[in-house]
Amino acid sequence: MAQTWHDLLFAHWPVPVSVLRPLVPSNLELHTYEGECWLAVTPFHMSDIHARGLPPLPGLSRFPELNVRTYVSFADKPGVYFFSLDAANSLAVLAARWLYALPYFKAEMRVEMREDEVAYSSRRRKGNSEFRGRYHPVREVELRQPGSLAHWLTERYCLYSVSRNHVYRAEIHHIPWPLQDAEAEITTNTMAESAGITLPQTAPILHFARYLEVLIWPLRRVE
Repeated sequence: MAQTWHDLLFAHWPVPVSVLRPLVPSNLELHTYEGECWLAVTPFHMSDIHARGLPPLPGLSRFPELNVRTYVSFADKPGVYFFSLDAANSLAVLAARWLYALPYFKAEMRVEMREDEVAYSSRRRKGNSEFRGRYHPVREVELRQPGSLAHWLTERYCLYSVSRNHVYRAEIHHIPWPLQDAEAEITTNTMAESAGITLPQTAPILHFARYLEVLIWPLRRVE
């Protein structure tokens, strides 16, 4: 599958291992940076979504998405574990749940561009999961160096899901993240609470990416 991601915000908070360990399947090892886990709330919007060899389908090729994720590894391969993925397209939600065994949810979402600023809102149809905020880049693109926190948080090239106690992996390919430092005014954020996680009362680490073309391979059982 191919996708293009636009106007993406990484908002990262440190979270203790003791908080996340009961919430992540025991098959997966929590991946830590200097002893801490990290959780991200990641709003963006996608375009040009299509399966290999097929053109984009009308009504399915463009919509917003918002993820809540942390970082894990399996067999020494680091990757991403999703607590939730909210999307504005019902058919895409059903397809992703079936193809990738991921916790997708339908949400009412809106993205507005105001010069260099993104105004983003999302509210899940069921429950109280909601995000509202504005964000924008504040520096030029910088490729982050291996060993830095920003590189560790973002340069991950697979996702994991666990179904019926079996571990599955989907490979993700793209160029290194063209990250920019960012600022954000987040007025509402209950996304992590819906996963049973209370975020610390500290400002998140913020990064922005304007545009990224992505290839996603099928889910494969790796256990």
